[in-house]
Order: sequence, then structure tokens, then C-alpha cells
Amino acid sequence: MSRAPTLFVCRAVLCFGVTLSVGCASWLNRGNKDDSEHFQKLLKVPEPPELIREAAVPHGLQEIRVDGVAVVNQLPGTGGPALPSTFRDRLLEEMKRNEVAEPNEFLERDDNALVQVRGLIPPGARRGDSIDLQILTPPKTEATNLHGGWLLDTRLRHQQILNNSIRSSDVLAIGTGPVLTRGDFDGTEDTTLHVSGRVLSGGLVQSDRKLGLVIRPKYQHVKIAKAIADAINNRFYFFDGTTRRGIAKAVEDDFVEIDVHPRYRQHEERLMAVVRAITVAPESSSTQAKLVDLGEKLRVPSTAADAALQLEAIGEGAIPTLVEATKLSNPELRFYAAETLAYLDRAEAIEPLVEGIRLEPAFRAPALSAMLGLKQAKAVSALQGLLDESSLETRYGAMTVLRDRKDARDSLGGENLKGQFRLYQIKSSGPPAVVASLTRKPEIVLMGEVSPLNLQSFFIGPAGLVVRRVAAHDAETPVNQTQGGTRLRISRFRPGRPDAFAEVEANLAGLIRGITEVGGGYGDAVATLRMAKEQGVLVDQLAFDPLPKSQRTYLRDHDSSEDDEELEDDVDEKTL
Repeated sequence: MSRAPTLFVCRAVLCFGVTLSVGCASWLNRGNKDDSEHFQKLLKVPEPPELIREAAVPHGLQEIRVDGVAVVNQLPGTGGPALPSTFRDRLLEEMKRNEVAEPNEFLERDDNALVQVRGLIPPGARRGDSIDLQILTPPKTEATNLHGGWLLDTRLRHQQILNNSIRSSDVLAIGTGPVLTRGDFDGTEDTTLHVSGRVLSGGLVQSDRKLGLVIRPKYQHVKIAKAIADAINNRFYFFDGTTRRGIAKAVEDDFVEIDVHPRYRQHEERLMAVVRAITVAPESSSTQAKLVDLGEKLRVPSTAADAALQLEAIGEGAIPTLVEATKLSNPELRFYAAETLAYLDRAEAIEPLVEGIRLEPAFRAPALSAMLGLKQAKAVSALQGLLDESSLETRYGAMTVLRDRKDARDSLGGENLKGQFRLYQIKSSGPPAVVASLTRKPEIVLMGEVSPLNLQSFFIGPAGLVVRRVAAHDAETPVNQTQGGTRLRISRFRPGRPDAFAEVEANLAGLIRGITEVGGGYGDAVATLRMAKEQGVLVDQLAFDPLPKSQRTYLRDHDSSEDDEELEDDVDEKTL
């Protein structure tokens, strides 16, 4: 009797176990089948695309805006207390974090002003790169003029609104430097122009920005990502010391990281466009057929720009096709071929690019940009030839490219004036002009034979500057007779500071040098030039940043195609 219950229980458990195993078998099998199909789907490699752009989109090509709150000091009583606000609270928090003594008292002084600072970090920026900063004065301040001020160290962060609150990134840039107010170069009566401005190259980027490709869901697979990276590295590589290294790395099945190739520094958007035009499949016998096809497309305005990018993606093998296209009669087609050849470092690009710069405004900015990194000695002489053009934007654009080329900047000379800015005197047969930079580098450029100053007696400039013409017998320094027997005496009177005096040559270059001799900065020089022009003291043209504009529209003639039968009627213009 004692074994019966036990036997019953055992049989019941056995029956339950069998039922469970049988009843659940179909459910388990169905689950395994679904998982297996999903697993097989993951293992299946998608068909690779013909071009990378079919499978991936660029990442990291947007500028990153960074903001901060800071103090502009060294103002001659034109600052003012920072009134209670969120800006003041943010600045006080920053000052306490950096152990600034008595921050509240510091913000009450009239030689200081609280300001907002903003900058844009470009794609592909590296640690140590410089960026321009914009100065925005917050509404709750009593500052009246930032002229002559110095932006104290400020930490700039990227800010976003998440869940109804402002979230800030780590410090992405640090800014400091002299302020150039909008009022210095804009002569309108708007008082707000005196409390806003910029600091040229005042921001220092603190971390590298990576570029990349995000792979579309249809193509997300580790083998596709690797195939894309391999295709890119077969085309773009450089030597890191003694090691050859490609620019692409597949870090995920849906992301390929891209380093900027040295040839494409400051041309990151073009690099990504070329990368996305690379063929994923390895080079084969079909490459020649593709070259023929692209060569034909390069002769049709509506397809020429994209064909040139694809030929650039092919690399050296496309050079004969591109060289042949530079001989076409259509200037637009010649330009696309020459631009691509420039990025392939070919001398054949120089002549058609220079022609485009001279004759077509829409080609100037991209052509000058392409010539910046063209490693050909002939490019320097070609750019120097452009300094004699009648177009001021052509001359100044060529000058800035020469200035930024390591193999040409010494040919321009240029004086470093007390560490404040540079003065260039450029020989040119074009119309004389005076140029002041408002971006990147503080510089004043005298183009051609600048006329003598039309100064009869004296001229009152900004910030206590007074310029007076003095006769030879009144000058403290001997006067060369070729200078017309006169010199300029520059005086500067500022409250609370010693008076300053300087005597200089009686010409525009002397005036600009004299401003720095009496303690003036770039803002003083720019404002002096503007006021001298307004009062007729400066006779020649005065221009601020007359650089060629990008994204200009090139208007095509109806018969501009090499093959009229292939020209699409609905395409009549191309934006460069």
C-alpha cells in the first residue's frame, strides 16, 4: 500500500513530461525555424552596389555650432555692468570654475563687457585648427562699444535642447583675441554694430572631427562594409611615416570611418563626393568600357559634372580621358575636366583653370580652391599672372591662394606690424585698390600703384587718432625729397593712458604702419581706412573681403554642348 501513491505520482510525472515534450515540440520547432531564417538572412551577403553612393550616405559634413559666454576687456570706458540674466549666471559659474577672484566686482567695471561668443567648426577639422568667432552682445548689458577690446579666454560648447532642457557638450573650442567690431568696417549709424563683431581665427579647435559613411539598411552587412572600405583604400591612401595607410575603416556593419586625405584638406565635401563615386567592385576588364562611357558623358553639360567626379574616383587611369576633355571648345566642359585633373595633381589642369578664373565668375571660387593644393611649380607663376587682372576679386583671390601655399607665400613679402596684422604691397598692373580682410587672417593689401593721400592738413580717425601732414622743416626725421617734402605725424589720445606719437612716410603704407606705432590694432586700421574713404582722404577703391563667391550660377548657351543632339532641353544652368 505504501508504494501505490509513489508509483501513481511517478506515472503522472512521466505522462506530464511526455505531454510537455510532445506538446511543446511544435512550438520549439517553429521558434527554431524563425530564428534560423532570421539568422540565414543575416548571413546572406547583399549584392554589392555599383557605386558606393548607392549604398551609403555621408556623415559629418555639417558644421557644428559652438557657443559660449565671455568677457571683452581693455575697453576705454565703453563697457558696462552685466545686468542680472541667465548669461551673467552662466559666466559667473564659468569664472568660479576657473577660480577667478571676485567675479561679481569684475563684471561691474566699465572697461569690461559681457558678450556671447559663437563659432562654426567645419567638417574634418582637427585639433589645433583655427576658426573665426562671432561676437554677439546679450541684450542685458550697458556696454556701448567693443572697439579696441580683447576677448578673454572662453570655452565653447555645442548645445542642444533635450527633454525641455539645454544640454552642453564637452569643450570643443577655446577662443580669445582682439575684437573687430562691425562698426569698424560698416559706416552706418546703427549703434548695435559697435557692440557686435568678430575675432579672426580666434577659436582653437580642441578635438578632431571624423567623417564617415552610413550604410543604408538594404546593404548593412560586415562584408559590404569591408568591401566599401577596401574600395576606398585602393583609391585613397597616404604614407604614415613608412607605412602605407588607407583613409577608410569599417568600424560597424553600418558605418565606415573616413580620414581626410591630405590632398583634400579644406575640401572635405569634394572628398566625400569622390569617395561615394568609387566603384565597389575591383578593377576589371569592364573598367575600360566605363572610361569610354564616362568620356562620352563628359562631353554633355548635363552629365559632365558627375562624370568628372566618377573619373576622379577612378584616379590615374582616367587622366588621358580628362586631358582630352580639356581641349573641348565648351568652357564648362573644359573646367570640369581641369578641376578634376587639379585634384589628381596634373599640370594639364593649370591653363584651363586660369582661363576659367579670368573669364567666368562662376568658375573662380572652385578653380582657385583646386589650385590651392595643386603640387605643381607652374601653378605659382600662373597665380602670380592673375595679380594683373582688372577684376579685384580675381586678384585678391589669387593673392590669398599664394599666401596659403607654402611654396609661394614668401614671394608676397608682407610686413608683420607689431604682431597685430600683416600689410602686403602687391605689384599689379590692374586698377589700384585697398583690401581689408574680414575672415581668417587680419591683413591689409595694397594692390598696384596706390594713389597719394588726399590730406590737406589733418584727419581725425577712430579711438583718439589724429593724422596731420607736416612740412619738411617741421618733421623730426629727415625727409627724402621724393616724398614730396612732407611726412605724417600721428597722435593718439586716450583717457587714462599716455599720449602716443609717431612720424611716418606721407603715404598710405606709412599711415597704416604709424597706427601700430602709436598702439593701434587691426580694428583701428580698418576703421581709419573706412573713414578716410568716406572723407575723400583715400582716393582709390576700398574693399572688404572681395573674394570670389561660391555657388554662383553658370548660365549655359543653348549651343554649349559638344553634341547638340545629346543636350537636354530642360537643363539650362548649372550651379557651381
